[in-house]
Amino acid sequence: MADGDSENRVTIRTVAADAGVSVAAVSKVMRNAYGVSEALRLRVEASIEKLGYRPSIAARGMRGQTFTLGVLLVDIDNPFLPSVYHGIEEVTETKGYKLMVGVGKAHERREAQLIEQMIDNRMDGLIMVASHIPGPVMDRYARQIPTVVVGHHEPLAESFDTVNSDDRTGAQMAVRALYAKGHRDIAMLAMEWDPRYEADVSPQREQGYLAVMKELGLADRARVLRVLQSDQPREDRLRAYLTAPDRPRAIFCWSDLDAVPLRNIAWQLGIRVPEDLALVGYDNNPVASLPLIDLASIDQDGHRMGRVAAEALLTRIGGRSVAEHILIEPRLIPRRSL
Repeated sequence: MADGDSENRVTIRTVAADAGVSVAAVSKVMRNAYGVSEALRLRVEASIEKLGYRPSIAARGMRGQTFTLGVLLVDIDNPFLPSVYHGIEEVTETKGYKLMVGVGKAHERREAQLIEQMIDNRMDGLIMVASHIPGPVMDRYARQIPTVVVGHHEPLAESFDTVNSDDRTGAQMAVRALYAKGHRDIAMLAMEWDPRYEADVSPQREQGYLAVMKELGLADRARVLRVLQSDQPREDRLRAYLTAPDRPRAIFCWSDLDAVPLRNIAWQLGIRVPEDLALVGYDNNPVASLPLIDLASIDQDGHRMGRVAAEALLTRIGGRSVAEHILIEPRLIPRRSL
């Protein structure tokens, strides 16, 4: 590098001087550390934007690779997630990487703390699976550590890669399958969501549901039944939906996480599936295939998602800077509940 280039290169110290704060304060803002005041954050971010500062990949490389990767899972109760993890592990083991796993429990603050720990422990890269962190915060972390996000649709993101099931298409497959069976009163069971989290899978599947209901001429019959966030009990609400006088004749569930309990409650209430209520879930988790459950579901191939995410992360670590946003085509697994 020429002397002039070296003199002109923007560093974290340049940002600190411009903002009139310490280097440690800039580091805390960039790590999105908790306890940073909004005034300090805005001040530092204004300097970063003005100066066009980006953390130096070369400087990061001087620390040396640790050959450890962080995997952040939303929880350990979802039976779909092990297939994603095994797909990741299958790729990383052959490349000599060790995996360090954190469980966020669907809490943004906890996830942020885990990511900061992974960055502080100088892990070479990070895979976030079904994270509850919004896109702008992901962007701040991804500028510090190579990152791939699974279960979050943000096709314009430049700092991190995404790997997803084509969730809108999967929802449309489910509704069309119910429509082909003669159903017209087709509702969707979806999670409540905040506009900050529109990129998450449930809102994406909801958009697919509404689009296909309109396409089929059923827009006036579209109904979205909402349940609480995944870390909160919601059996009472599911039971209320099934005992309501206007109970739908068919339901597409955003996930098997709710479709399986819904099928169980239907059995308790004496509602025959599929004679009185047709059900289609999403994920095709191992429970869905049990003979007593026999739940039709949209398969998003978690093992493949994990493999693709790991392969993308390794090329990120290798120096690729252009973002990749990969959609995996889902498929319907028809079973008796349809």
